[in-house]
Amino acid sequence: MRVNGKEYRTIWFENNLVKIIDQTKLPHNFIIKELETVDHAVNAIKTMEVRGAPLIGATAAYGIVLAIKENNNFEFIKKSSEKLVNARPTAINLQWAVHRMNNKLSFIKSEDLFDVALKEAEEICNEDINFCESIGLEGFKIIQKIYKKKKNKVNILTHCNAGWLATINWGTATSPIYQAHKKGIPVHVWVDETRPRNQGANLTSYELNEEGIPNTIITDNTGGILMQRGEVDICIVGTDRTLSTGDVCNKIGTYLKALAAYDNNVPFYVALSSSTIDWETKDYNNIPIEERNSEELSHIEGKDDKNNIRKVLIYPENSKSMNLAFDITPAKYITGLITEKGLCKASTPDLKKLFNK
Repeated sequence: MRVNGKEYRTIWFENNLVKIIDQTKLPHNFIIKELETVDHAVNAIKTMEVRGAPLIGATAAYGIVLAIKENNNFEFIKKSSEKLVNARPTAINLQWAVHRMNNKLSFIKSEDLFDVALKEAEEICNEDINFCESIGLEGFKIIQKIYKKKKNKVNILTHCNAGWLATINWGTATSPIYQAHKKGIPVHVWVDETRPRNQGANLTSYELNEEGIPNTIITDNTGGILMQRGEVDICIVGTDRTLSTGDVCNKIGTYLKALAAYDNNVPFYVALSSSTIDWETKDYNNIPIEERNSEELSHIEGKDDKNNIRKVLIYPENSKSMNLAFDITPAKYITGLITEKGLCKASTPDLKKLFNK
């Protein structure tokens, strides 16, 4: 996708380094950062310089490549893998990518490890791009159907950032939006700001602006009344982990949107690639929910009138706060899952049938 008219991926390997778009600097500054070591990759994941389940997985894959570059030793690779897996607990793509890389490298000679690892990491990225484009084409059919019925602008509500900045390209929840825009369907996106890190406001709106797609930022609590007023035609969100039961773990606030959509008969879709499916966990109560630093709530960062980026305290100094990063949306509130294999219901039989499990 594009930034200032130039096409980018979110992560790539160049001159023996991994390069990323530092998302903690967006939307005010576009900075490309270089990762030289596996610890750099771990830090990029922890500090959310990269975020979004597919991109976290890709960064972990490249982290293994950097580990091999540092020390071509299986024990070092093993320890590096553990560091990467523990960088963030909730997104299943992180574990998936590290396990896939290690499985690929299991019987490779030490002198060939780097080349094989780099090829596999790049394959993970290329695969994700293809998956996300396919998700877009599948989701486009849903938007097209709404447009044919309405005969005018389709209003889409999304939450957090499940755009190209959360993947390698295209995005998951945004991919159908991009496809609809490219095919001439007039769309408008209601963008939840997504407190506390404001990924919707800082990232989703940013990338939609770059693609020329009309959008309006709203507070996280505004979606309900917009649905009551008939101003939302469809909700499309992403996911950090989807169980084989169809239950979805996504950015905090997703569950409340699903409840509002359910109450107002607004279709609620979740867009995901197969790498985000957790086939092992059966009970969503067993999903580890990341609790992040409360400072993300108590402080807010922005640009002042002198164009300086500043962080300020917005809570009473002695107040306590709780910062859970994700919540669970039960399958019964989900209209359907949009995957690279097609559309299916959020249920075990339908998922197993779609993916031949």
